[in-house]
Parts: sequence; C-alpha cells; structure tokens
Amino acid sequence: MIEVLTMGRVGVDIYPLQVGLSLREVETFGKYLGGSPTNVAVAASRLGHSSAVITRTGADPFGLFVHDALRSYGVDDRYVTAVPHLPTPVTFCEIRPPEDFPLYFYRSPKAPDLEILPGELDLPAIAETRLFWATVTGLSQEPSRSAHFAAWRVRGRRPYTVLDLDYRPMFWPNTEAARVQARRALGQVTVAVGNLDEVEVATGTREPHEAARALLEAGVELAIVKQGGDGVLGMTAEETVEVPPVPVEVVNGIGAGDAFGGALCHGLLGGWPLEDTLRFANAAGAIVAGRLACAPAMPTPDEVRAVLGTEQPVRTQGSER
Repeated sequence: MIEVLTMGRVGVDIYPLQVGLSLREVETFGKYLGGSPTNVAVAASRLGHSSAVITRTGADPFGLFVHDALRSYGVDDRYVTAVPHLPTPVTFCEIRPPEDFPLYFYRSPKAPDLEILPGELDLPAIAETRLFWATVTGLSQEPSRSAHFAAWRVRGRRPYTVLDLDYRPMFWPNTEAARVQARRALGQVTVAVGNLDEVEVATGTREPHEAARALLEAGVELAIVKQGGDGVLGMTAEETVEVPPVPVEVVNGIGAGDAFGGALCHGLLGGWPLEDTLRFANAAGAIVAGRLACAPAMPTPDEVRAVLGTEQPVRTQGSER
C-alpha cells in the first residue's frame, strides 16, 4: 500500500544558477522536478514513506524527465501518464533573496495535469492510501476538477485527507471562482493547510485564528495556517498550537511550503502531537528555503533533527509559500 498519494500539478522548474539577477540577465539555468503536490510526494519519500503522484505530462522529453526524476527520488510514477497534444509545463523563477522569488508559469494552451480524468483514477488505491494530498489548483479546470471530487468521494473523508489551499491567481479567472471551489472541497477533506493569502481566499479572512476556526466550521478536523515570519498556527476542536519560525539564511523560499507539506505528512502518519509535527515541518521548510532547488533539496529525517537540535542562524523563514 502506498502511504502518501498526492494528486495534481507537475512540471519542470528552470531555475537560475546566478542569484540576484533578472531573467533578462541570467545566462545559466538548472533543470529540476517541480509542482507542489509532486514535491510533497518527493519530500515524503525522503522522510521514509512510500509515495506516488497522480498527474499527467506531455509526451515529450520533459515528460520523460519527470518520470526519471520521480524514480530517482523513490516516488512511484505508475499514475503519471502523457497527454499527446499538450507540452509538459515549465516554470521559471528569479532568485532574489531573501523574499523576492517571482514565478513565471508556462502552462499554455493547457497544462496536462489539468487533464486528469475521473475514469482513469485508481479508486481503490485512493481509498486505501494512508494519506491523500490534493490542491486547490487541481480544481481550476475540468476534467481535473471532477477527478478530484471523484477521488474525495471514494475517500469518504478518511483520515488523512489533506487539501493544500495552494492558490495561484494566474490559474483562475478571478478570486471568487477559486473561493467557490475551495469551499466545496473543504467539506470533503479532514486537513486543510495554507498561507495567509490562501486561507483568505478560502475563508474570507486572513486573521489566522479566525481563518482556522472558519476552516474547522467548514468541516475539516485540523486547520493549519502558515504565517511566514510569524510562525505556524495549528487548530483542532480540542487544541490550538502556535510555533515560531525557524531562522535560516534564505536562498530560495519557493520550495519551503512543499517541504513543510511532506514533513506534515510524516508527523500525521507517525501519530505525533500537533506541536511536534508543526515544529518538525517548520524545520523542514527552513532547510529547503536555504537551498536553491525544490525537489532535490527535500531533507532527510536526520537533517531535520539536526536543525531542531542546534542553534539557529540569522534570517527568519516561516513556511509561508
């Protein structure tokens, strides 16, 4: 049985190897596996869990690279299929630390990962996996939207069914369209996680405690609000936990949230107390914020424990992204 099964966005990240320059000026780049739920599967694998991702690529060399990269990270690629007429998406990022990392998504005319079909889902695997992770981005277009709701129906709100609120405005016609779909999805899941912008889209408020309560009222059992430099808030019906950020010298903050997600999976599957889970996830996010890429940067358990057990360096990095 696959322990962590994620679903949604995939692509190839093209990141500058020259820091502090605009894309207009950069001359050399590195190529990396990308896409938030894909990175979460990589992070979970790096922490010792069997993982797989449900997604689609183009029938092109970048699509083959996705398969190669997933296998190299120990992520099962059996649910990654090709869409012949669409290119594998690429994403460019400018690296301007400590806080400026603009992203440029090339997903036209349509991203293959939005062509996930309900009829092609392995529903028994989705029902049986210990943790199922999906994102709001997967609800932005059909047939992906219907596939997500088909997956949630067969899950039946089994623990742990996680919704990453993952709001990217360029994927939606407007904020209200995203809010409608996010609210529909919240009734299907048991855990919701997002940063302040994302919880505001889902709930209408960016005040962390109000947003967490609204997520619980929408039906989830655990609400997690990432607040960047103000740390992370976790809330259930029985407890409220706040943990501070982990200071780090930021290189690229883009992958911090995905490392946080993989570490959150690790803590949930381990049955850890909420505070321990959030501290571990914060440390994992900080490690990746201090590295250039996303997928290759995902930490091992020993690396996370080392951060938690040492004096911490200079710049504050919460898991906001």
